[in-house]
Amino acid sequence: MEPSVYGLILLIFIILIGSACCSGVEAAFLAVNSIRILEIASRQKPKSSANQLLKLRRHLGRTLTVITITNNGFNIIGSLILGVYGALVINSNYGLTLFSIAFYVLVVLVGEVLPKALGTRFSLQIALLSVPILGVLNTLMRPFLILIEQIFPVITAENEISTDEEEIRQMAKIGSQKGFIEADEAAMIFKVFQLNDLKAKDLMIPRVSAPCINGSSNLDEISQLIMSDNSQWWVILGDKVDKIQGVVRRENILEKLLINGENKKLLSEICEPVDYIPEMIKADQLLTRFDKDHKGVKVVVDEFGGFVGIIGAEAVLSVLAGWWKNQS
Repeated sequence: MEPSVYGLILLIFIILIGSACCSGVEAAFLAVNSIRILEIASRQKPKSSANQLLKLRRHLGRTLTVITITNNGFNIIGSLILGVYGALVINSNYGLTLFSIAFYVLVVLVGEVLPKALGTRFSLQIALLSVPILGVLNTLMRPFLILIEQIFPVITAENEISTDEEEIRQMAKIGSQKGFIEADEAAMIFKVFQLNDLKAKDLMIPRVSAPCINGSSNLDEISQLIMSDNSQWWVILGDKVDKIQGVVRRENILEKLLINGENKKLLSEICEPVDYIPEMIKADQLLTRFDKDHKGVKVVVDEFGGFVGIIGAEAVLSVLAGWWKNQS
């Protein structure tokens, strides 16, 4: 077949499309949000494109190698073929020079700049669309990839999806600034992370301020104290310094005192079992304990088992609500 202008145009079109596709897919793989892929994959079938994309994204070095080899095939080999073909079609040296300059500009703009911008903008959609083709190319290039990976082991490194506290903070901050999440939602995220920095000793009512009553007292004897003090929980003490018989809710005392008329009942007889926690337990773990056993108050002890304070679920929740203020 004789070289023709139509053949030259077709060859240019093939090279530009191939280069543009490779550049766009490369940009998409570098820009796509792995967390978003994981979220889509978790609600689809195992053989879905999202799951396949997740595997390709995990072996990013290998995937980018396949894309780079293919892209260079279009840009380098294609350009060499085009140069030879163009020389046969264009007889003038001056015309061939202008053609080379024009083709270079087309490759930069149409084959690189524009597709990379689109790949970054529509990273998830383009990455998902490219999965079947990349799967085929991976299979075809497997022997060559194995050889390259033996020479450059860094290509085989897996990219696990991970994040940390600071990254989530920044994502919440940016999301709030951009209007993707509400400001109060971002503030709540920051407060949740604050729980990990606080311990029971930071939130508890210290022993010197904790509402305590001797367990040998009857309800009639402590009636005036209960009426004048609005503390929701009381610690029932025994005859020794750190001997705690239990805890009792104020409303239970009032119920037995005012409604049931059990004035002579001893506090030790109506108290509930104590749940002890170490003073160094983190607030987020403490919140889980409250959610698990549904007890409203816990007794805080030091490393020697000594009574150092009490803490209620509302103390932890006050951090999330933004009411707690550091007194130190």
